[in-house]
Amino acid sequence: MTALATYEHVFTDERIPELLTGAVDLHVHPAPSPFPRNIGIRGVADMAHAAGFRAILVKSHHHSMVTDVAAVDDAIGGLPIPVYSGVALNNYVGGINPYAVELSLQMGGRMVWMPTVSSEQHICVHDREEHLKFPSTSITLRKTTPIAVLDDAGNLLPETREVLQLVKDADAILSTGHMSPPEITAVLRAAKSMGLRRMVVNHPNFVIEANPAQAREWVELGAVVEHGLVQYDDRTTFFQWNVDTMLSFIDAVGIDHTIIGSDLGQKNNPFPIDSYERVLGQLLDAGVSREDIRKLVAVNTGRVLDG
Repeated sequence: MTALATYEHVFTDERIPELLTGAVDLHVHPAPSPFPRNIGIRGVADMAHAAGFRAILVKSHHHSMVTDVAAVDDAIGGLPIPVYSGVALNNYVGGINPYAVELSLQMGGRMVWMPTVSSEQHICVHDREEHLKFPSTSITLRKTTPIAVLDDAGNLLPETREVLQLVKDADAILSTGHMSPPEITAVLRAAKSMGLRRMVVNHPNFVIEANPAQAREWVELGAVVEHGLVQYDDRTTFFQWNVDTMLSFIDAVGIDHTIIGSDLGQKNNPFPIDSYERVLGQLLDAGVSREDIRKLVAVNTGRVLDG
């Protein structure tokens, strides 16, 4: 097995290091994963710690990483910063599976993602859009099939509601995954009515194909909107937009309802800290204040993590 990279970032933009002191990245993709990765849990934790982050949250589309984190933490006698995880409700854990959610949360999981790669939205967009460039797995897996969260009348399935109740009872974070805008709206409305406190919509314009007005509606339902650096760094395989697109969403929903996560760890992409330096520098150049950038990477992300 090839060893995964370890890395120490050297900042070339002197404006950035102070901005990352106490930052929280709620969207990191380290190994192990069926998708090829360029860094493991220990490596990304060491890198984040060296850059001043106080915590990170790691994600796999295929399995709960809660036990992976615990195993690494035990093997090395303690990770340098808190590393959290959760479970994404794709085919590989049985879809909208309260058993998988309960296990992950009881083992210390902090986030539950509605379907990502197994959402009908993701499957349709991936099949339609060549520029999406979503990676192929390094092992052969059967083709994923769409997972429903709503019935034919647009109401939450009983198991979806049960998952939301588990998230509420654990005071965990709900992510809307890669669902379509109507599904996201339905789930957020139900979550708000049930009293969930922490809800995140990931990369609203990537895969989900939402516009700023839709994002504003989700914020009104209690969610925060997360933008992934991977879509805004022109060195990545997922590069889609310049920062002016992110700013259009921020203008619509407000800086206090917006967060930034790296969404990085993929093979052949920059490491997370590389993209924090690149994209935060572009936001500064675009006139975003240091105070507002701190909200995007530390204050607001910390509020989501800590409740």
